[in-house]
Amino acid sequence: LITGFAVLMLIYRSIGSGHRQGLECTGVSICVTDSVMNSFISSSDVRKYIDTEYGAYVGCGIDSVDLNAIENILEGKTAVLNSEVYVTKDGLLNISIEQRKPAVRFIGKNGGFYADENGETFPLQKTYSSYVPVIDGDIPSENDSLCIRKMVRLVNYLEKSERWKNKIVQISADSTGNLTLIPREGQEKFIFGQAEDIDSKMDRLTLYYSHIIPEKGSQAYKTVDLRYNNQIICK
Repeated sequence: LITGFAVLMLIYRSIGSGHRQGLECTGVSICVTDSVMNSFISSSDVRKYIDTEYGAYVGCGIDSVDLNAIENILEGKTAVLNSEVYVTKDGLLNISIEQRKPAVRFIGKNGGFYADENGETFPLQKTYSSYVPVIDGDIPSENDSLCIRKMVRLVNYLEKSERWKNKIVQISADSTGNLTLIPREGQEKFIFGQAEDIDSKMDRLTLYYSHIIPEKGSQAYKTVDLRYNNQIICK
C-alpha cells in the first residue's frame, strides 16, 4: 500500500514543468523526525552535509536540484536510517530524516560504537549517549558484522524477556568472542560462550535459578558455565 506521505512525495517530485519553469530554490527546511528520542544527527549536521558534499542549491533552479543525489548523501551517513527530500511549490527544499535506533552500545579499550537491532553500526557521539544495554571488554571490530549480529540477537532476546530484562545487567566479551553475563543480584558470573544457541543456554540458566539455587543457596558458586548441552557446570 502507498501511504499518504508517499503519495505526497510523488506529487511534489512530479510537479509539472509548467509549474516548475523558472522556479528557484528559496531555502531549506530540515526535520529530524525522532529527535526527541535520539540525538545522533542534528539539523545543523544535515545542512553541513549537503552544503559540503552536494554544493549550491539555494537560488538554483528547482529542476537542477538533484533530490536523489541529496538523499544518497544523507543515507550514506551511518546514523541515518532513512531520508525523504522533496520540493514544495514555494521552492522550499524539504528534508526529513529518520535516525537509526540503537539496540546496544559496544565499549572497548579503544573506543566503541552503537548497533541497531539489525546489527548495523554507527558511531558514538561526544555530546549524546543513548540509554541502551552495553557489551564491554574485547568487543568485535565494526567490520565483523556476523559476530555483531549474533550479539545483538542475544541483547534483543534479553530485552524482550520479562524474566531476564532486569536480571542481567552486564555483558562482557573476551578476545575469542565468548560472552559472560553478570546478574543484578548474586556473585555468580554466567559463562555464556558464543552468542548462539540462545534458547537452550537460557533454559539452563532458568534451571539454575529454579533448582540449584534453592538447594545450594545464592552464594554457593562464583561461575556458572552454560556452554554445554545438558550440563550446568558450577564452580
